[in-house]
Amino acid sequence: MLALDGFSDDDFRRTMLRALRLLAVVTVVALPVVWWKLGWQSAVLLLVGSTISGSGLWEWLRLMTAVMARMDVGGEARPLGLVLAGFFLRLGLTIVVLYVSLKFLDGSVYALAAGIGLGVFALSFEALRLVKAWTV
Repeated sequence: MLALDGFSDDDFRRTMLRALRLLAVVTVVALPVVWWKLGWQSAVLLLVGSTISGSGLWEWLRLMTAVMARMDVGGEARPLGLVLAGFFLRLGLTIVVLYVSLKFLDGSVYALAAGIGLGVFALSFEALRLVKAWTV
């Protein structure tokens, strides 16, 4: 049984990378189905949503890695200002991509929401795997 106090920075990184990999696999599996049922515009919206979700998970990984390195006594800390600037730049870019994709693609908004929700699903799945490892 794993203990929560033994959860290291590397464990966090591996968990986030597994969530990103799961997000990519589910997107690749769902993309042809959405294309077949709803059309190519909805498939592109699903891809846009999952890309936004994946970039959010990646930025969260970068932000938490920088914060944890600052909290560690002997860690080599990256400049937090640069990481925060990248985080807010990605946030602004996300708004632009959402606006442009909704304005010019005549697809299902539900496909876009599903793509964004895939990140939540992947992260929740990995969290449940951790809970199972800690309790069994």
